[in-house]
Amino acid sequence: MDTSTSVKENSGEKHEADETNNKSEDESEGSTTSQGSDWHYMPDTVLLNIFQYLTPRELTIAGEVCKSWYRVSHDEFLWKDLFYQTYKIDPDIGIKPGKTSWLGEFKRLTYHIPLIETELLTEHCHQVLHVSFSHNGKMFATCSKDGYVFVWESKYPCSIKYLHDMKTFNWKYTQFSQFNSSDTLLLVCGALFGSFLGISGEIAVFKLSPNFELQCRIVNKPNDTFGAWYSEHYLLSGNLYWLAHLVNTSLLWLNKASQESSSEHVPIMTQLFRFYNRNASSVRAIMVANCLTPEQNEHEEQPSTSNANGENGTSTSDDVSSPCSDNSLVLVHYASSSFLYTTLEGGFMKWKKLGDGFEYATPIQYNQEYREVEKEKSSKQEDDEDSDENSECNQSEPKEPPKVVESDDELSNAGEKYLIFTTGSKTYAPHQVGFKRIKNVKFPKRVDPGPSLRDRFKQKREERDQEREEVNWLDYDSVADQFDKVDHLIDLHGHIIGMALSPDHRYLYVNTRPWPQGCVITNPLQPPPIAQEIDIHVIDLVTLKQVGTMLRAHKAYTPNNECFYIFLDVCDDYVASGAEDKHGYIWDRHYGICLAKFPHAGVVNSVAFNPRDPEFLITTSDDHTVKVWRSRASIRSLNFEEDSFPRGS
Repeated sequence: MDTSTSVKENSGEKHEADETNNKSEDESEGSTTSQGSDWHYMPDTVLLNIFQYLTPRELTIAGEVCKSWYRVSHDEFLWKDLFYQTYKIDPDIGIKPGKTSWLGEFKRLTYHIPLIETELLTEHCHQVLHVSFSHNGKMFATCSKDGYVFVWESKYPCSIKYLHDMKTFNWKYTQFSQFNSSDTLLLVCGALFGSFLGISGEIAVFKLSPNFELQCRIVNKPNDTFGAWYSEHYLLSGNLYWLAHLVNTSLLWLNKASQESSSEHVPIMTQLFRFYNRNASSVRAIMVANCLTPEQNEHEEQPSTSNANGENGTSTSDDVSSPCSDNSLVLVHYASSSFLYTTLEGGFMKWKKLGDGFEYATPIQYNQEYREVEKEKSSKQEDDEDSDENSECNQSEPKEPPKVVESDDELSNAGEKYLIFTTGSKTYAPHQVGFKRIKNVKFPKRVDPGPSLRDRFKQKREERDQEREEVNWLDYDSVADQFDKVDHLIDLHGHIIGMALSPDHRYLYVNTRPWPQGCVITNPLQPPPIAQEIDIHVIDLVTLKQVGTMLRAHKAYTPNNECFYIFLDVCDDYVASGAEDKHGYIWDRHYGICLAKFPHAGVVNSVAFNPRDPEFLITTSDDHTVKVWRSRASIRSLNFEEDSFPRGS
């Protein structure tokens, strides 16, 4: 009796304990559910206040928690603040024209810039000096001190399509190349063996398809005049003749790319310009750009400088200064032969001492004029896109591509162009950018045979009988009528080592190694020592004024007498350049910030964007290699894991 009662009591206590435990568990579950609901229904303002302390990576992870967090994590104001904090951008700089999403811009600068090294090309056996892309983006060409020119297919993996050993033509090395507009011809420049002072060069033109056939070879002196396509079948070359001590003349020639002729009276080249050079300077690094404004606009911008005309054989000349304290850019016109260094020195005094390692000094700084043009261009593109959509709806038949015909029409339809080149006035080192408008170009159809042999002998005898008047080539005023005048000069007060045009030919980007402050040039054969740092200058080709600059962009080490070219390249979104610190660099063109650097084992001599894919970049180096860099998005499209490839930093 007592035992059964005891069992019942114990059983009742156990049942009560189980009910208590179950109740406790239910309360715990209810509490958890309640807490989850609180997080789910947390106000957006509270979430935004928390999210503003997260890094970009942490913020994207937080957005995966739930739909509410995902929505808040995509807030544009949140990403705008994060964008400015991460990249340390000037708050006065707005979003890139044409873009509407700060999150999209963040993704572009992290996921869609060339960063991953997908290919290491080692076919060259010497320093690789230059790389250039075809306009369709399907090929690129590399030049090297091994004397070869390689043409590569750009699809993954890159492979050699054509090659030629230029040493068979007595070339010392190849140093520059350029495709014509239809990508059917390739211009290759190089230096010759055994030339006087090592300055003579040659241009070779190859027909790419089907077998990389040589079309012609053209004298090019000095060799770093390079060469440039004027139109589809015509190219520019240079020559140099000494007239007196430290005085020479640069001749620029317009040449046919195909020089086969049925008659000796059919011309294959004609003289375009003849420039006067003093102090052992010469015309170098020529390029051709489309003129974007009528000629009268240029005269409105250019003051008269008759004194400068007499000294340098130019119509106008500008002294480009660095940004002042108010971030404005001052363009100083000078009317005498003396240099004005005052404002330039002011910019130099603000430089920070760099250590042995790379430190970013300042981003590319643009003035207000550049920003306004950017906005105008963006709005115009939007209008053009709208009009294109309307025309596509109303158009029943597709347009036929324009036909390219090698004739006089090709030159007359080419439009006005700018000849752009480097030169000097106080020393042989190129420190000025020259501009000459090219217009009304006509190629002669027949060579004038001139007087007969008998008449030539008679003319020679008459010249010997007469007293020959001595020409004083040192006096420019007395011989000015024999030369063409440069339309405009911009002095950058440093050794110019590279130039590149923007895709729309509106802006010219220039690499320079500046001279020391207050330097005085007493001997033109001994230019001032150059800085270890490379500056980038941006020139508007409509106003011919500097609209942007970056001081201390990257480093260089070679002395003045060994200074070689460091080529840069520009696409719509980015600017890239080689450097002597064994890295290539890439900047965002709008925000001006440095995005990444690309390591090599030697000097990076040249870089090139694929014109059809800004997420594809090539770098070439003294380490004998060519590196191919693609974006993380491109890696994913190729179905590769980005962690399996080296990457930039």
